[in-house]
Amino acid sequence: MGATQLLKKTELIGVLKVRMAQNWQDKNIQQLVDDFYSKYYDPNQKMSQFQRKVLAKSLKMVQGEGGMVKGCPTGENNREPLTNNQEPALPPEMPKKLPKVVQLLVSRTPEVYKPAVAHAIFPSLGAHLWKVRFPYIDNVMHEATFMNVLMAGTGAGKDCISQPINHIMADIRKRDAENLKREADWKKEVNSKGSNKDKRQRPEGLVIQEVDPDMTNPAFVMRMAEADEHFLYTKMNEIDQFDALRGSARGSQQFQIMCLAFDPDNRYGQTRVGTQSVTEKVCIRFNWNAATTIQKGQKYFARVLTDGPISRINFCTIPEREIGADMPVYGTYDSQFDEELRPFIDRLCRATGVIDCPQAFRLAKRLKDECAEFARLSQSRVYENLSFRANVIAYLKACVLYICNDYKWSKEIEDFVRWSLQYDMHCKMTFFGEAIENANRSADEQTGRRGPRNLLKLLPDEFTVHDADLIRQANGMDTRGTRNMLSQWVHRGYLLQMTDDSFSKIKKQK
Repeated sequence: MGATQLLKKTELIGVLKVRMAQNWQDKNIQQLVDDFYSKYYDPNQKMSQFQRKVLAKSLKMVQGEGGMVKGCPTGENNREPLTNNQEPALPPEMPKKLPKVVQLLVSRTPEVYKPAVAHAIFPSLGAHLWKVRFPYIDNVMHEATFMNVLMAGTGAGKDCISQPINHIMADIRKRDAENLKREADWKKEVNSKGSNKDKRQRPEGLVIQEVDPDMTNPAFVMRMAEADEHFLYTKMNEIDQFDALRGSARGSQQFQIMCLAFDPDNRYGQTRVGTQSVTEKVCIRFNWNAATTIQKGQKYFARVLTDGPISRINFCTIPEREIGADMPVYGTYDSQFDEELRPFIDRLCRATGVIDCPQAFRLAKRLKDECAEFARLSQSRVYENLSFRANVIAYLKACVLYICNDYKWSKEIEDFVRWSLQYDMHCKMTFFGEAIENANRSADEQTGRRGPRNLLKLLPDEFTVHDADLIRQANGMDTRGTRNMLSQWVHRGYLLQMTDDSFSKIKKQK
């Protein structure tokens, strides 16, 4: 029935003139068109995601292969506000001019992978900040929390993010190796002593930031407690590696950790009575990268569509290449690359306290207003809800880039952050938008259910069997029991049967 939302009646007649040139004026066909629009046309009904995609594609076809739908954020170096109410079919193109640190980190990356890498670098960059906060437009202090999921097809090249991340994390891994050795020496010493001998306490200052994704909740809490307010970081080749943190067999603590990690001043931990057990309460600071296929990622988050993890995660993708396309070729990550990267990492490590970036603050306000305008035009509650935290993520990226650029704002940072928000929202709406909309609709139906209703009162004084069928369907019942229901009502003296198909209510004296 979505055709009534996509085409006006006169436009459909125009289609029939072309597709049914010999028959379109037939009276029966004209009557069908009239009935179709009189019964199914509802100007207040919002389009489904599929209908929006069809309309966006048709508008793009009208503009031609080289054109672009006006206002639709899909064009090259597009910096237009989100004011078009149609969802773009393709992700927005990455700006040609990039912030210096991003330009360096994608410089050895093949063109097809650059947008994914440009998003995936932020969790590891943010892990270098320690006790640094940024005031958001709602007056809440945020830290550089970034969680990134790369969703792409099988064989798309999802490992493209590994080398840039490896070089970003090199200094943290060097320090972690020293502390891991201290921990291993202590364990060896403790295990060599008998159970009745005095044992040295666990060494202090064991800050180990990069953790194994295959760790239990107690190990996670312990590493977080020892991190001294540093961020923990991990990179997962598959998103389901997060399941090690889910707790009990049917637990979902991994999703709780995702949500809490994004929320400022959160509290998480465990209390145990055993002397050797971990008993800690911590503030989760946890940045991570994960990759998955699109189908697997949709299935993984299917049970928590409306619970918050999706809105807190920054998503990216890799477009599908043509069959038989040439193999992408990477550049060399050599010592020169590390030398060029070092100043950016040093600036992040030296940063401290509350960082105020007025330009990022003003940009966040503008992007918030643009997202709100797009939500009003598209009438998409899902888009609006997802945009709130997506804007926070974009703002935090702006602040990190501001520090990397030696506390200097640039037009490249603004263009990149705007694109990053549009790209993130495109991925979220493409991969999860319709599923979230359906989940919200199901929840509304569940919460809006009423108790048993008097079906007889819902019917007019005189009605047909078809009317009774419709009333039963509207109240979640099948039509197979309609005849039996009417027979009981006649037998009880509620109805008078006029014909085989019509009935009349009997008005009883009070």
